[in-house]
Amino acid sequence: MQMTKPHAAMFSSPGMGHLIPVIELAKRLSANHGFRVTVFVLETDAASAQSRFLTSSGVDFVNLPSPDISQLVNPADHVVTKIGVIMRETVPALRSKIAEMNQKPTALIIDLFGTDALCLASEFNMLTYVLIASNARYVGVAMYYPTLDKDVKEEHTVQRKPLEIPGCEPVRFEDTMDAYLVPDEPLYRDFIRHCLAYPKADGILVNTWDEMEPRSLKSLQDPKLLGRVARVPVYPVGPLCRPVETSETDHPVLNWLNEQPDESVLYISFGSGGSLTAKQLTELAWGLEQSQQRFVWVVRPPVDGSSCSDYVSANGGGGAKDSTPEYLPEGFVTRTCDRGLVVPSWAPQTEVLAHRAVGGFLTHCGWNSTLEGVVSGVPMIAWPLFAEQNMNAALLSDELGIAVRADDSKEAITRSEIEAVVRKVMAEEEGKEMRRRVKELRDKAEMSLSIDGGGSAHESLCKVTEECTRFLERDRDLARGA
Repeated sequence: MQMTKPHAAMFSSPGMGHLIPVIELAKRLSANHGFRVTVFVLETDAASAQSRFLTSSGVDFVNLPSPDISQLVNPADHVVTKIGVIMRETVPALRSKIAEMNQKPTALIIDLFGTDALCLASEFNMLTYVLIASNARYVGVAMYYPTLDKDVKEEHTVQRKPLEIPGCEPVRFEDTMDAYLVPDEPLYRDFIRHCLAYPKADGILVNTWDEMEPRSLKSLQDPKLLGRVARVPVYPVGPLCRPVETSETDHPVLNWLNEQPDESVLYISFGSGGSLTAKQLTELAWGLEQSQQRFVWVVRPPVDGSSCSDYVSANGGGGAKDSTPEYLPEGFVTRTCDRGLVVPSWAPQTEVLAHRAVGGFLTHCGWNSTLEGVVSGVPMIAWPLFAEQNMNAALLSDELGIAVRADDSKEAITRSEIEAVVRKVMAEEEGKEMRRRVKELRDKAEMSLSIDGGGSAHESLCKVTEECTRFLERDRDLARGA
């Protein structure tokens, strides 16, 4: 009799940053490891980016109704708090859907905000795994920090001393995560609650690979170091990021890139949720212009739109004279049109980074964007904005040497500083060395995913498959005995 395939149920938090790694992991489990996979997502509008992405993914997914949390949170609450409440309130719907399944899941894979669903493991006799869309350094710090004495925490957050992490580089105060700076607020409590739940799963899957974070992974897997707080196996399964879509080849941005020399263009994007102040947008525009380098800039309105008039001309920033957005310096588009392209709101980032003409990436260091830069072999300018992005920037610049940081100024980064880092990456020897290093890392990322090469991602998923298969066989044997 043919043995039943292991069945993985995956529960994703809302947002493309969470959904993309969930879907990519689902594809690998299905294609390379013989799993049947069902992805549970929160329902969104059919025209949304999430719906379009899911429809084209080829993955079996089930929509869960989005709960009304208006009476459970305040409008001013942090997004982490809101997502956590949404995921908690969705657990009953997830329970009902799993109960209706003919073949119950062998394993439930949740992401980092879905820890309230871990209670379903005992109800349905499932293994559980936490998928961390971020990296091993984040996992280590997130689980280690709650175990520290109050005095040690205050040395870091009040006295601003570096936080020592077993087996890893210390975390500078300037790079610490936002949640740790507000210990009396819901954000801190909610964040810590999720982190303390990670070791309650049967394993932790992390979107990284051995060569990307050797020290952090080694520490997490060593019971004398961070392994003593992880307490369960930590599996590197990355890079999990969206593949290049050949259907995007006719996009106007890619058509413009086709006309540019190899590795000559700096791509600038702060992600779907990243925005700058009006003053910083102005400084960035002048820095790009003064650098004399080619660029594609995905630009969004400033977060403090009311202050635009302080930094641009009184007639609206030149919008009436050329296509320069009103929040950028007057005439910017006209003055840079021979070497730059300003794109409102969105561009096909994966395809842009993979284009032969792109030679640098100015990024907010969100982990999805970071991985897309690495797998395309593109050196980076790190400009972190929030969450764990400062720690990501430190990893890229200090440990891996594939980025320069543009965020160390206490005040707004000036146009001359921006000009200097742009030229460093795009036109100087340091940029060439970073480009060499990141291409080596790109090649190792490909090896990590290799089925034949014994890469860390493939080996990790083989171990997970073995665990699920043994679990399934044990249940089958118990059922026969009964």
